[in-house]
Amino acid sequence: MPMSDAAARAGAVLTIDLDAIVDNWRNLVARLRPGARAAAVVKADAYGLGAARVAPALAAAGCTRFCTATLDEALALRPLLPDADILVFSGPFAGTEEEFSAHRLLPVLNSPEQVAAWAAHARRVGRRLPAALHVDTGLSRLGLGAAEARALAVDRTAFGAFEAVLLISHLAIAEEPADPMNRSQFDRFAEARALFPGVPASLAASSGIFLGPDWHLDWVRPGASLYGVNPTPAQPNPMKQVIELKGRIILVRDIDAGQTVGYGATWRATSKTRLAVVAAGYADGMLRSLANRGSAILGETRVPLVGRVSMDLMVFDVGALPAAAARAGAFVTLIGEGNTVDQVGDAAATIGYEILTHLGRRYLREWRGSADAAGRGIAR
Repeated sequence: MPMSDAAARAGAVLTIDLDAIVDNWRNLVARLRPGARAAAVVKADAYGLGAARVAPALAAAGCTRFCTATLDEALALRPLLPDADILVFSGPFAGTEEEFSAHRLLPVLNSPEQVAAWAAHARRVGRRLPAALHVDTGLSRLGLGAAEARALAVDRTAFGAFEAVLLISHLAIAEEPADPMNRSQFDRFAEARALFPGVPASLAASSGIFLGPDWHLDWVRPGASLYGVNPTPAQPNPMKQVIELKGRIILVRDIDAGQTVGYGATWRATSKTRLAVVAAGYADGMLRSLANRGSAILGETRVPLVGRVSMDLMVFDVGALPAAAARAGAFVTLIGEGNTVDQVGDAAATIGYEILTHLGRRYLREWRGSADAAGRGIAR
């Protein structure tokens, strides 16, 4: 098949498997205790993979609740998800309450000030508006503190104005099941739930699901696991890999022993070798911290990244391969089979989440799969 004009121009190609995302969501749902349900976290443009493609595919598969970080993210999704619940984790900034109610978005109320502003807005429009409440159980970011939650529980003025439809908190160390902080947060959340009887509750995100059925409560909120990040780092990944990122070799060059590669001359050849220069760099999300630590897959062979990652280029030592294996125009696998997003994160001294959300805008993006069960042809 002839290469498309876009493919011929592309320095790198990012392929996103919608079927794998849907399968990961179904995998997580199948693990839940009876009665528990799974929302999908699609903040940060579905962790960099395209919320406009991912969210409708999940909705077609049966997902009815979605979570974003910001109001703008939720507003962009509403036309694509006309019937879904869409939560906004940051809650309403002052003056944005009307946009929430006009577009039927669910704010997550994180502070007494947000609670008061939402209650006042509900009184102005003359109806009890839904919202979620966030209580802090140890992460010390967003959420009502214990004293603030107790005060709200007896504040009939606020609860007379709006309806709490979900109570949430967030675990700090769920990827480490034996850490005692998990149980401490669970117990603190149980105390908060007792203050708001009858309100559905949500504590577990991706890794929290694997702590066991007691942690599932009414709703879980998987995010990174949907996109192939391992929610159980000490064990094999139960999730399907979702992305493949291939970078094009621009040229292949021979260098002699003693020659250096890249800015700062941080790598020096110890013998004559061959280099493949690839069209991807830190402007494309390949972090500079990968320098002299990262790798790619060429054919079935892992080849080391040598020298610093520059804005547009990476260099790999392909001297161990036959000369015909590396040629201009061929592609190396930067992320994919044999070099997963978690492995790339480890090499960059970070996590797979950061790798995904840094994926650049210059890639040719291809969404594959018939994940849209309703047959709307989202990405065929």
